[in-house]
Amino acid sequence: MWLLIAFIAVPLIEITLFIQVGGAIGLGWTLGVVVLTAILGTWLVRTQGAMALGQLRSSFSDMRDPTEPLVHGAMILFAGALLLTPGFFTDAVGFSFLVPQIRQAAFNAIRSRVNIQSFDAPGTGPRRQSARGDVIDGEYHEISEEEAKSKGPSGWTKH
Repeated sequence: MWLLIAFIAVPLIEITLFIQVGGAIGLGWTLGVVVLTAILGTWLVRTQGAMALGQLRSSFSDMRDPTEPLVHGAMILFAGALLLTPGFFTDAVGFSFLVPQIRQAAFNAIRSRVNIQSFDAPGTGPRRQSARGDVIDGEYHEISEEEAKSKGPSGWTKH
């Protein structure tokens, strides 16, 4: 139901704003502002998207929860779509999603409404650190080159 209301209300708001702003500053300036906000918005989305991608990569490499950078990236993508849509209302909403504090507040609001459940299969829980540091006990046996060539590559490595 909310989506239907949005699909009806947003175009009506945009048409009203176009008429009001066009009457105040003229058609040429109105179109110029719309094109300028699209160009500026594209540049901002590109730079902030690159930062969000860097944060996502950092969370993966540090083995941290990637939820927050993923949500920020999705909001930046949504902001880009709004900024490329001609209109003043969509530009205002799009620019607001480019403000990190507003994205953080939206993320906190979304997170408070989501119930996260998880499970751990035996042996897949959090890694336990060994008392001796990074030493991992294991067994191995050496394979001669003849045995390795006769079996071919394992598929896990590139030759």
